[in-house]
Amino acid sequence: MKFHAIDLPNGKYTQPNNTHKNLFLLALTLVFLITIPLCLNNISNSALPSPKSNAGSSKSIEKEDQCQIFSGNWVPYPDGPAYYTNETCNLIIDQQNCMKFGRPDTEFMTWRWKPDACELPLFDAAQFLELVRGKSLAFLGDSVGRNQMQSLLCLLATVTYPEDISHKYSSNTDYFKRYVYNDHNFTIANLWSPYLVESRDVDPSGHDFNSLMSLYLDEPDEAWLTLVEQFDYVIVSVEHWFFRPLIYHENGRVIGCHKCEQDNMTSFVTSYGYRKAFRTLFKTLGSLKNYKGVTFLRTFSPSHFENGAWNEGGNCARTKPFTKEETKLDGYVLEMYLTQVEELKAAEEQGLQRGLQFRLMDTTEAMLLRPDGHPNFYGHSPHRNMTLADCVHWCLPGPIDAWNEILLYMLKTGYRPP
Repeated sequence: MKFHAIDLPNGKYTQPNNTHKNLFLLALTLVFLITIPLCLNNISNSALPSPKSNAGSSKSIEKEDQCQIFSGNWVPYPDGPAYYTNETCNLIIDQQNCMKFGRPDTEFMTWRWKPDACELPLFDAAQFLELVRGKSLAFLGDSVGRNQMQSLLCLLATVTYPEDISHKYSSNTDYFKRYVYNDHNFTIANLWSPYLVESRDVDPSGHDFNSLMSLYLDEPDEAWLTLVEQFDYVIVSVEHWFFRPLIYHENGRVIGCHKCEQDNMTSFVTSYGYRKAFRTLFKTLGSLKNYKGVTFLRTFSPSHFENGAWNEGGNCARTKPFTKEETKLDGYVLEMYLTQVEELKAAEEQGLQRGLQFRLMDTTEAMLLRPDGHPNFYGHSPHRNMTLADCVHWCLPGPIDAWNEILLYMLKTGYRPP
């Protein structure tokens, strides 16, 4: 640290003429050298309070250079951190309301995500609402993104409930939700777009889980394109829809397909359409004249089917997290994860030209370790075959609440991974 001459009360720094004055100045200098760093240290360590102290914290998460929040482990937290229950929050939909429909174990709610070198602060609903006062937030993508939105609604319900204004904006209020917190002028919305790009049923007479879909990989989905400029924050996430049979279109023509089993058709790997969809999304956001929002990519959320695929008797009956020794990031999960992260990095560089922020919310490693957090057979939905286990979505309350702890931390600190 470079120290500059300090003006004394007489307004100028002069060379002392005697020993007593010399000793006096030496002592005064030592006082400044000791007290200034202490004051600076106190200022740098100050932080907004969390609702509870985090037991066992050895380092403050506010020291961003010492803590990478996306790398860590799930640790036992027997006194919580469930902020709500299915009885205290009436915004949980039946599909994720595992306790309502008889899930017998509760241990899945008693683990917290702990970064390797620090503690992640608990979610503070009042603090979150102050940070987003006068702002708007959209969850753009599929039903796992909507799952995160519902977690956030329940976390905020510990302070206040929103007004559901979905009917003012859409006739399809199952898929397009919008809530407003009038006291904070804060809006939360779900923009349903499971492919991010335009999609149509190949056979218009029927649609099911395995029916063939056409994706127009270079055309952004109008469902979000016409609305996204209204939002200050956009959290993007899409996952498992890209594994179904798909026909790919680019530049107005069919270029091939994915799992379509049609002769004379070029076959593409799953990540091809996934990459193109994110590229179209990010390119479009970067080109919209009135889009000034901060875009978060919430990374791939793994499913945990065991004993068979989703339509072949697979289930997810575990009651504890995996350890890092029991599983690793590989195979299709790694491929999809790397694909979206690569596209985000390209968007970050392009966004700099317009001052747009594209930020990574890397939850894949954390959720890979949570096979116990899914509804399995303890979620009900009028749109789902109840003989099929749900090992894609997440119980509420449950490990998905950590995503919003991470979101709050990123909004509060501006955290970016190295």
